[in-house]
Amino acid sequence: MPTLGPNQYGKAETRVVRVVRDGAVHHLKDLNVSVALSGEMDAVHLSGSNANVLTTDATKNTVYAFAKEHGIDTAEEFGIRLARHFVTGQETIHRARIRVEEYAWERIQAAGGAAHSFVRRGQEVRTAQIAYDGERWEVVSGLTGLTVLNTTDSEFWGYVKDRYTTLEETRDRVLATDVHARWRYGWSADTQPMPDWDHGHEEARGQLLSAFAETYSLSLQQTLYEMGARVIERRPEVEEIRLSLPNKHHFLVDLEPFGLTNDNEVYFAADRPYGLIEATVLRDGAEPRIPTD
Repeated sequence: MPTLGPNQYGKAETRVVRVVRDGAVHHLKDLNVSVALSGEMDAVHLSGSNANVLTTDATKNTVYAFAKEHGIDTAEEFGIRLARHFVTGQETIHRARIRVEEYAWERIQAAGGAAHSFVRRGQEVRTAQIAYDGERWEVVSGLTGLTVLNTTDSEFWGYVKDRYTTLEETRDRVLATDVHARWRYGWSADTQPMPDWDHGHEEARGQLLSAFAETYSLSLQQTLYEMGARVIERRPEVEEIRLSLPNKHHFLVDLEPFGLTNDNEVYFAADRPYGLIEATVLRDGAEPRIPTD
């Protein structure tokens, strides 16, 4: 007979924008929140009984209500409040996973001192995932869409070659990627105070950028490891970091048909297909917990 395996349900991608009006100065938080709940849910799958089901509509409404009642300080703290509420508020819910994307807005400095206008900051998105089972917390912060590029100090040569290899070796190339990073905090709510999530995020982001800029790269894999290792070395609260780096290829354009030389000056930026380099860097003794997908 078939049996029911692990399952969860919830409301995905609830967009909530919270405006705080401090007189003429306004503050803006823009989040995309996904809630997944699991627990005593066999009956609803096997017999259709909804007796243990908190509706997904209620989870959506909770996001909006909490934005009003508690405000939004950081993505991590908001997710922690939601996870605690769902697990402690419903006996049939044993675990909550909250995923948050935060879209950054910068204030537009306007004539006359108006402080209610904003511009979206690039494509970078701050992320957070909070999981709680009534006893243990797991907080994974991160970012995606952080586009970086080195115009030199990158090589790629000495690789395996077979009958299908056409890529030429290079001792000087453009190295570009869109950083997708997730790092897990070694935080225990029972024994440690709430971290400064904003400071931790900015520090980790800064270490990723510094390592990318300061590494003389012989491969994107090497650069990835140096970026992850820099965060582990400089941020003692981080136990694990997983990086996914697409190789945004830049190929030299052949200008010879026009009687021109191309001394690493003009490139064609190819958006696909692209190499995808992924790996996890761990603190010594830590276990990998961040999913690989």
